[in-house]
Amino acid sequence: MNKEQMNNKSWITIPENSDFPLENIPFGVIQPKGYKPQIATRIGDTAVSLSALCKAGFFDDLQMEDLSAFYEPVLNGLIALGKEKTKAIRRRLIDLFSQDTIALQNNKEAKAVALFPVNEVKMMLPVAIGDYTDFYSSIEHATNVGKMFRDPDHALLPNWRHIPVGYHGRSSSIVVSETSIHRPKGQTKSDEEKMPRFGPTKQLDFELEMGFITGKNSTLGDSIPVDRAEEFIFGMVLFNDLSARDIQKWEYVPLGPFLSKNFGSVMSPWIVTMEALEPFRVEGPVQEPEVLPYLRSKGKKNFDIHLEVALQPKNSVETLVSHSNFKYMYWNMSQQLAHQTVNGCNIRVGDLYASGTISGKSPDSYGSMLELTWRGTKPLKLADGSERKFVEDNDTLIMRGYCRKETLRIGFGECTTKIVPAK
Repeated sequence: MNKEQMNNKSWITIPENSDFPLENIPFGVIQPKGYKPQIATRIGDTAVSLSALCKAGFFDDLQMEDLSAFYEPVLNGLIALGKEKTKAIRRRLIDLFSQDTIALQNNKEAKAVALFPVNEVKMMLPVAIGDYTDFYSSIEHATNVGKMFRDPDHALLPNWRHIPVGYHGRSSSIVVSETSIHRPKGQTKSDEEKMPRFGPTKQLDFELEMGFITGKNSTLGDSIPVDRAEEFIFGMVLFNDLSARDIQKWEYVPLGPFLSKNFGSVMSPWIVTMEALEPFRVEGPVQEPEVLPYLRSKGKKNFDIHLEVALQPKNSVETLVSHSNFKYMYWNMSQQLAHQTVNGCNIRVGDLYASGTISGKSPDSYGSMLELTWRGTKPLKLADGSERKFVEDNDTLIMRGYCRKETLRIGFGECTTKIVPAK
């Protein structure tokens, strides 16, 4: 293991089983009280302003011609410096916060403006998201949906095993964790009704997903080869792609979801780098039939990331309703990006690509209420005795994700949102 993967000790207190040990060093944007938004990392329960560390001179010798990216309100500029630079920044931070390094440890003035309890800062959306693509890459999820809405014996559409199915979503309504989302309104029509009706959705759902953030531009007309795709992937986040199932059922033919998806999606605030996730690579599912040459990837391209979803009613306790894992994904991130660009579509730094709902084989690993309650026919029993077919007003959804290997744990924190009544 290299230094980034070792079980390092820090002079900052890190709680047991923290998602943010010294080996993680994620990137995000914080706003401490009385300050402007600042680029940051997190160690344990401490948010660290990289803007303040840069101003104190701790990055001066990294041979970076322009340090202005450290002072921007989003990460796009820093990410655009390239992986060589962001890796160097991570190495410097690991060194600065290692227990035997005193340069910052003994600098009270710098610590006063750089270190903040994480519960005393406001987390901001970490990147300016230019474009957003949502894939549909879990074979278990696609099969479940096909069984419910089409033919149980032919659940997958003919193209599903041949291409990473996806659609272009709405980036303007992607918000950071802890942002409340209003119940959306739209047209719905049941099988029994002759005409559609308008009103708030009655089938609001979560979708347990992960997203990756691109860290490099490509040129219009160029394709990204599948074996080079990870050069363009900076890191990953948790992602809750909220859905209005009754609106979706009525509107998605022939062009796909529209109002049922664009009212709000929620992402976790800390971007965990691919370098931090390196120890957790695993083989993906066998793809049958064999995919076309431009999609054939080699090596371990999936990641063993434990995922869970909790639902908490107002003034009540939370109930864990789903346990899943990112390793189940049929189509991996490299294949998704290769397919996205095979026609010459260009990508930009800060684009977001979501995995699609992540479901496993067992009912408790399904990644949506649609599946967990099987279209509302099997209500979930919550810890307080109440039941849910879909998400109700004032329910809070909490997604968590982490990797574990021996004594090393790397996590994403939480992706949380409260559903509030329609306006």
